[in-house]
Amino acid sequence: MTHGELMALPVSFSLEVANRALDLGRTTGFALAKRGAYPVRVLRLGRQYRVTRYDLLRYLGLDPNGCAGEGEGVPEAA
Repeated sequence: MTHGELMALPVSFSLEVANRALDLGRTTGFALAKRGAYPVRVLRLGRQYRVTRYDLLRYLGLDPNGCAGEGEGVPEAA
């Protein structure tokens, strides 16, 4: 998944989308979620597994607020 695709994700999304972002196969991702060993927090809503954009971006080391981090994308003063 590209940076733009990650930043455009909705607030919460299916485990299948998270699997794609983390480069996990469907079977592996669902097995990890069922065991409670998924790399990010997984919400169980009825029969669905959901992941939040905030948790995924934090795990990937991206700013969940969409702001540039320290020294990133900020021009230096002359």
